[in-house]
Amino acid sequence: MNITFVNPESMSPPHGFSHAVKTIAQTTLYIAGQVGSGKDGVIQHRGDLVGQFELTLQNIKTLVEEAGGKVEHIVKMNLYTKDVRQYVSKLRDLGGVYRKYFGKHFPAMTLAGVTDLYNEGALIEIEAVAVLD
Repeated sequence: MNITFVNPESMSPPHGFSHAVKTIAQTTLYIAGQVGSGKDGVIQHRGDLVGQFELTLQNIKTLVEEAGGKVEHIVKMNLYTKDVRQYVSKLRDLGGVYRKYFGKHFPAMTLAGVTDLYNEGALIEIEAVAVLD
């Protein structure tokens, strides 16, 4: 098989999907939508968008590093939130968390409001693409 599945033991086991997949040349990493869940798969920081955002970024960082990359290798992120107004109202706090993980690295991003997310209690879900060295 010319792809590698990335499912770190430090994260909850995926059910019916992989957390991330590296391509044939082992240079492109596609990260499935991640949420603010712990190793047990349970959503943490219920009702706290900023807390969930931080844990989601931590999960993405874990996946990129497990695949041999760094967060600076992320070239695209799609953010899905249940409440765009809440996201905008927390932008200062979210920006602080973002800079903690990404510094001044700004991949192409999309923010979309959605009516629901698969994981009960999730306020935000982020998928990403990284190009690894």
